[in-house]
Amino acid sequence: MYLSVFDIFKIGIGPSSSHTMGPMVAAARFLDSLRGSPFHPVGLRASLHGSLAFTGIGHATDRAVILGLDGVTPEAYDAAAAETALARIRATAEVRPGGLPPLRFDPATDLVFDYESPLPGHANGMTLSATDAQGDVLATETYYSIGGGFVRTEAELAAGDPVDQGCEGPVPFPFGSAAEMLEMARASGRSIAAMKRANELARMSPAALETGLARIWSAMSDCIERGLATDGGLPGGLGIRRRAHAIHSALMAERGMNLTPPHTINDWMSVYAMAVNEENAAGGQVVTAPTNGAAGVVPATIRYWLSHVPAAQPSKIGDFLLTAAAVGGLIKHNASISGAECGCQAEVGSASAMAAAGLAAVMGGTPEQVENAAEIALEHHLGMTCDPVKGLVQVPCIERNGLGAIKAVSAASLALRGDGRHFVPLDACIETMRQTGRDMSEKYKETALGGLAVNVPNC
Repeated sequence: MYLSVFDIFKIGIGPSSSHTMGPMVAAARFLDSLRGSPFHPVGLRASLHGSLAFTGIGHATDRAVILGLDGVTPEAYDAAAAETALARIRATAEVRPGGLPPLRFDPATDLVFDYESPLPGHANGMTLSATDAQGDVLATETYYSIGGGFVRTEAELAAGDPVDQGCEGPVPFPFGSAAEMLEMARASGRSIAAMKRANELARMSPAALETGLARIWSAMSDCIERGLATDGGLPGGLGIRRRAHAIHSALMAERGMNLTPPHTINDWMSVYAMAVNEENAAGGQVVTAPTNGAAGVVPATIRYWLSHVPAAQPSKIGDFLLTAAAVGGLIKHNASISGAECGCQAEVGSASAMAAAGLAAVMGGTPEQVENAAEIALEHHLGMTCDPVKGLVQVPCIERNGLGAIKAVSAASLALRGDGRHFVPLDACIETMRQTGRDMSEKYKETALGGLAVNVPNC
């Protein structure tokens, strides 16, 4: 099994990797198929199903589809240009993707939220169609946004959704389970980060890998800084105000006065994570880690390590990301990182396991201690539901990232206190998460039909 670090960590836009980035990526794929087809479409239609329908408005899925069909991609997203494009499309009922003629698309009628007809492949399903002048369908494709910005067509998903789809050639350490990962580490004498690095270098140059890792951390760090510096309210109608700026200001003031209130270090970890997820909730640029809804845990843990652990070495950030990606890849391969599929245990739980593994690695942990750290963090997120109030990635998502970071640091610390031997293997924990997600009621899987979403007034 091979899943690149740059598949786990992707720079994109908020508020959701599965509900915002994924549909935008699906739209780009559909446009590409039309550019190479013999048909001459005149119009486009889109229908959203399952979780994409139920929480699509709160997750900006409608905006993502509209902009995606206009040719916008997550990597090239510009907020001001997007607003201009949305106004033009709504005024003209027309999209203008590059390489194709202008196409009829009226968001009021051609974008349908279908609450009655879930698609069979995944909770996040959508269908895109191209029509002729009479409105007859010329081409259609079903896409599934399977979490973390990954998108699969109906045929790809039916074929088994290979994690390394499209990749060619072997990698030196193709571990598909934590047990295989540890066995390969013992046999090779390499760390998890070193094995992951070797896999990446089988597909890219050393310069490309190092540049890419630096770019990922730069985007994460910039997101933290924007979140700490920005005050005001969040969009969506709940009236939630940003809190990271005020908390950070208070922490800085306490530091200046040499005050150390109890549990302050937890506040630092939380504020870094909240800063990221407030940016995500506002539709800003974030890095999937492994998803947007869980984007704050890994960067907050790295920032905690860099800013609050005296022995931290910035040169090891790459090892942190590679180790975290190795664990995230195992979880995606053997279970899920999708809240719509397995609840928030698959998002913040996975992120916490990744962050715990990365922190244990850069603090000198053995592969066994790293695996133990990931298992501890994931185990104590098992059963966590995804029940966003009003379908927004705000409550309980923003604070939940802070607690995910705290658990990651605690898990790494506990693992480093031991020798790597422990009772529950990471593989068993991942399988338990998969089974728990399968058995979990749909009300608690990103539909906003249960839990806090129905017990907290949101209008």
